[in-house]
Amino acid sequence: MEDLTVTPAVTIPARELSWTAVASGGPGGQNVNKVATKVQLRWDLANSTALPDWARQRLISLAGRKIDQDGGLQISSSSTRSQDRNLELALARLADLIREALTRPKLRRPTRPSRAAKRRRLEGKRRISQKKADRRSTNHD
Repeated sequence: MEDLTVTPAVTIPARELSWTAVASGGPGGQNVNKVATKVQLRWDLANSTALPDWARQRLISLAGRKIDQDGGLQISSSSTRSQDRNLELALARLADLIREALTRPKLRRPTRPSRAAKRRRLEGKRRISQKKADRRSTNHD
């Protein structure tokens, strides 16, 4: 396996990645019991120096249950019958997840509603209140 280039600035060294092939429950026909096509890719995230600390923390929160107790990130792929193709798909999913972690979320700047927006909201409330009040008029003949 060769190094995984995520962006021009970020490359995951091949020595930090490992993968195993296991029997897949997915497609495969008669082949499914003979060939281990499901790929489990593991990246030693806890000891990796490929990412800055802020991106590592963001990746940990994005990955959720894909992080094991040793600090490794595990991704599995079993969508095709080919072990090589499943490995490619797992590497692509890892790269996508890292790219998502590298994009900083836009900071939300708190704003207040404008005077016109407040007026429109209250006017709408008054209109609905009046409509309901008209329905319950007391002149029932």
